[in-house]
Amino acid sequence: MKRLGLAAALLIVLAAVAQIRVGGNTAQSVGSKTQAKKMDLSSIPDTRPGRALRLLFIHRSVGGALFASPGAETAVAKCVWTSHPEGGNARALLEAQGYEVHEASYGSEVGERTDLFDWPAKFRGKMDRVLTCDRNDAFYRDGRKNDVVIFKSCYPNNRFVGEGIAPGNPEGPELTVWNARAALNALLPEFQKYPKTLFVYLTAPPLAPRVPAEPLWKALAKSALGKPANAAVLTRQGVLAREFNEWAVAANGWLKDYPLKNVVAFDLFDLLTGDGASNLLRYPTDDGYDSHPARAGNEKVAKALIPFVNWAVRRAGLVD
Repeated sequence: MKRLGLAAALLIVLAAVAQIRVGGNTAQSVGSKTQAKKMDLSSIPDTRPGRALRLLFIHRSVGGALFASPGAETAVAKCVWTSHPEGGNARALLEAQGYEVHEASYGSEVGERTDLFDWPAKFRGKMDRVLTCDRNDAFYRDGRKNDVVIFKSCYPNNRFVGEGIAPGNPEGPELTVWNARAALNALLPEFQKYPKTLFVYLTAPPLAPRVPAEPLWKALAKSALGKPANAAVLTRQGVLAREFNEWAVAANGWLKDYPLKNVVAFDLFDLLTGDGASNLLRYPTDDGYDSHPARAGNEKVAKALIPFVNWAVRRAGLVD
């Protein structure tokens, strides 16, 4: 009887180990797209604008690599790179279209604090600084303003903890789907005050598909307490991120009732998930553990961003 009890306990431990080894490192990454119809701008010409437009990109490290040219890492400010090993070359592609590209990132008044719950306060209280920002804490002195403002949060903003409760709180602090929706909704009254400025929201990049293996004791403790393993948590985060980001770009989603044409959403999340093949990053670095996209992913996003911005500036009436 005692031997039977020990054998049963051993089988339970072995089963737990097998589960950890199979599912503990890599989350289930099958996509769950609802095929929500996106805003269709394809009927608008995607040729370069007929005049020079000032464009500001507010970002963190993923955005810096997206805009950098591929090559050895060369920075002009923190996370503002002229070149980067994973560079997507978006800056050069935009400049070739006639855009005057400017950036704001870490450590600056405009570029610091770029999480979803930071945007309402930033655009409500610092819009003048945003529209006159040259780079980080340098501002224009010629009276002109940025015509296009692109802004994005980084991948931690897809670490959702649950659905939340409608209508959500734009200040969070919990990262739920409804709170995130409320944060984006809170931006629209501010953007409506600036009809001659185009605001382009880039959905946050997806999370990397692999998580470090948990120690056996921790995995067993979680199992005993009914708590999910890290990989299961990541899988759930991917599903919730898909839900929120599809809403942000859907024709009947975030911008459904917005009366102007000066706000658009670009689906960076979907592109980096392999166009919906996954809910997690299909172009990770560091053997799948790092959510910073590899060069192939950044180049894919940059290539899609150029016609999208050209479409959007015409739709907004910034050029004929």
